[in-house]
Amino acid sequence: MNERIRAREVRVIDEQGNQLGVLTYFDAMKAARDAGLDLIEISPNAVPPVCKIADFGKFLYEQNKKAHETRKHQKGTQIKEVKFRPSTAEHDYQVRKNQIIDFLGKGYKVKAMIFHRGREMAHQDVGRAKMTRLLKEVEEHALIEFGPRMEANILLALLAPKKGAAARPAPAAASN
Repeated sequence: MNERIRAREVRVIDEQGNQLGVLTYFDAMKAARDAGLDLIEISPNAVPPVCKIADFGKFLYEQNKKAHETRKHQKGTQIKEVKFRPSTAEHDYQVRKNQIIDFLGKGYKVKAMIFHRGREMAHQDVGRAKMTRLLKEVEEHALIEFGPRMEANILLALLAPKKGAAARPAPAAASN
């Protein structure tokens, strides 16, 4: 180590969290060795830098434990996909619509997709009408992040849950 680092003063904290004050680097190292512990630089950008006298292995363990705890409480956004066809029957449509409402109630984003195959591409208006109907029926549960657009042979809409919308089943459709 060069002389500039050795002569530098550091603010020292002992293993119980008590401040020992501002010491030279040499005195801080001596105090750590006398305690049988390590001198760990906690905040290098502070003036003067902050060092802690502690067991380095235990310090790393606690840092990993804190990081794990913060990751555990974070919620990653998941996207659920619900697929339709333009010719999807009414009952199947209602089942999928209720799935979408359930997913939104649980806090998931939902990608509603209507697949067109073969000659169905010539009648995209049928799929677009089904998507428009779906978006109208779930509008009290969902915010439309982007909606209906064609990507190749798929009509897509991305739905996000509305704040405060509770998960409740949709009312049954009146039979015709």
